[in-house]
Amino acid sequence: MTRGMVLFAVALTGLAVTLVLRPSGMAQAQVAPAVDRASWRWYKGNTHTHTLESDGDSTPEEVTRWYQERGYQFLVLSDHNVLTPVDALARQFGKAESFLLVAGEEITDRVGEKPLHVNGLNVSRLVAAQGGPSVPAALQRDIDAIRAANGVPHINHPNFGWAISHADLAGLERYRLLEIFNGHPTVNNFGGGDAPGMEEVWDRLLTAGQRIYGIAVDDAHYFKRPWDPLAPKPGKGWVVVQAPRLEAAALMASLENGDFYASTGVELESYAASPAAIDVRVRVAGTTRYRVQLVRGGAVVQTVDGPSARFALSGRGYARVVVRDSNGASAWGQPVFIPQH
Repeated sequence: MTRGMVLFAVALTGLAVTLVLRPSGMAQAQVAPAVDRASWRWYKGNTHTHTLESDGDSTPEEVTRWYQERGYQFLVLSDHNVLTPVDALARQFGKAESFLLVAGEEITDRVGEKPLHVNGLNVSRLVAAQGGPSVPAALQRDIDAIRAANGVPHINHPNFGWAISHADLAGLERYRLLEIFNGHPTVNNFGGGDAPGMEEVWDRLLTAGQRIYGIAVDDAHYFKRPWDPLAPKPGKGWVVVQAPRLEAAALMASLENGDFYASTGVELESYAASPAAIDVRVRVAGTTRYRVQLVRGGAVVQTVDGPSARFALSGRGYARVVVRDSNGASAWGQPVFIPQH
């Protein structure tokens, strides 16, 4: 992920937008003061996985080794209502700019029969499930409790148990990250009946003006049942984050700023985004074929068949790119927000 780069900047309404292209990575541009990203790198990681500390089948050491040996640069252990200790594991596995363990927890709540799960990334202490009289109230309390513990919240698998609707999400505050893909086999990523899939929910939130970034995770529980199609196994979804260094605070800041892409198997060779245009190039794998789509206002407005595309942008609102491959994998760029002129 470090073989060369291109750095360039454009000016927009008096503010600089800086873009960095790297193999296997992407750049997210927002209207903000310029940031020198010439030394920033790309880090593959997973923010949602489980061990024997809650309902997984492997020890924290075994789980950590699985990800490290497969080229991940960071991992969040997110056991249910347990803050799994990572300090000793970090000393065992951590190497400078090589692999990082981040403390985490899946706050596991419930309102009636509806299961509500919110991950707390890089929390400073155990966060108790807060509960509440309604789904939005409980979710907001859990988000606020994660923030109070200096953590970053992400809302997990809303369609699991059909628990969290678009309306429930629409009024929430103080979160930026939403699982648009979760590798657990029973979380209903694609919706069904009158319930929309997670990409549609994401687009509805973006269309309404919310600044939400979509993440992919594997939600792995079972590392020792590769033959079982109903077992939530590792390696199903991940994020690739652009950050100045492999450090928890830096990774969290990049996640909350949308400086990453999410994937279930598609790897990006380069990605550049600004309010003027989005350019994407896929790292081609074997004979796999690719389709690149531009999404605006919840609809696909342009499609390019092939591993690279450039989309000129105008108007206002948001735009995002998704890449689909011929074997069923996807990669999602984060939304670009186009200011009104």
